Amino acid sequence: MSTIKTIALRELAHARAGDKGDISNLSLIAYERKDYELLRRQVTPERVRQHFAGIVQGSVTRYDLPQLGALNFVMQQALGGGVTRSLALDAHGKCLGAALLAMEIPIS
Repeated sequence: MSTIKTIALRELAHARAGDKGDISNLSLIAYERKDYELLRRQVTPERVRQHFAGIVQGSVTRYDLPQLGALNFVMQQALGGGVTRSLALDAHGKCLGAALLAMEIPIS
């Protein structure tokens, strides 16, 4: 039985975040260019939506930015109605970026 090795995204990348209304915008930026392709293959919109199950109620769209070694995720209905309407304690922007970096992906 072989075990699948995993790594947390924080080991390969950093995140930037923003929010507007009920939309969260997260960017995942590889520390090293060599890791961009692994991130592109493993960090899909579906996996991000699954990672944020219970938080993101809408769609997740990914934009690839290969020149920057980055992936940008736009998550709809992700902020409990918006920052000014949400009862969640700091579940916006930077907090979601930190949560994304906790995601584990398989490595070979």
